[in-house]
Amino acid sequence: MVIGAAVVLFIASFLDYFDYGSTSVDAPNSWDSLGNAIGVYMVGVIGAALIVLSRSQPQPRKVVGLDLAQFGVAATVFTAWSLFWTIIDLGQIDAGAGLILGLISSLALAAGAVASPLLPALKAPLAGTPKPQAVQPPYGGQPGQPGQGYGYPGAQQPPYGGQPQGQAPAFGGQPQQPGQPDPQQAQAPAQQAAPAGDFTPFWFAVPVARPLYGEDGSPAPIAELAPGTWYLAVEQRGPGLIAQTQDGRRGVLQDTTGIQRG
Repeated sequence: MVIGAAVVLFIASFLDYFDYGSTSVDAPNSWDSLGNAIGVYMVGVIGAALIVLSRSQPQPRKVVGLDLAQFGVAATVFTAWSLFWTIIDLGQIDAGAGLILGLISSLALAAGAVASPLLPALKAPLAGTPKPQAVQPPYGGQPGQPGQGYGYPGAQQPPYGGQPQGQAPAFGGQPQQPGQPDPQQAQAPAQQAAPAGDFTPFWFAVPVARPLYGEDGSPAPIAELAPGTWYLAVEQRGPGLIAQTQDGRRGVLQDTTGIQRG
């Protein structure tokens, strides 16, 4: 509404300002008097431009503590007020098409400018407010999953040494519940060790805090693996694993029972 009224107001500034009837005298338009063109008509057009500019920004821009839209509303009201009293005070001269159309468009412009901050349907900005960027999940992880620590690999696998879901139980044994580790394999991790040449590094997490010992066989732990964090197993060493921590240190995890593979 504001944009359309401003366009009509601009066009009206080029039409006849007065109407001399059937005389041969050429009727002037507002541009024959810059005081009317720039001081009245263009003030309304500039006011509409300020309103549109303010509404096109996610956050209103202020000048001397006032929004641009407030300056625009004041300018449109000034134009409508000036054209209204100009027509009232013409006396014996008839108003031309430019003056009449200018008054109508300026009234519509002022009404739209004043109603915009008052009506909820007209308060929405022309440009949407910037949305916060979604937080990216850790490498390979899915949003919203707990325990996404160092090197989180994404899809969960059965616990280290456990059977895949749906595998048939051994002869004479009890059916195994999905995701439940095999007690026999948990008691004898040394039998599950693959040959060194066939080992494939994998991510794992420990169920409880476990010490990590030096590769030189030192009895003093060099680090402690915490539950909820993923570590990289880079090598098999007997019943244990060579694990790498976040800071690049490597050591032997001797107790591998119940660890969760990634």
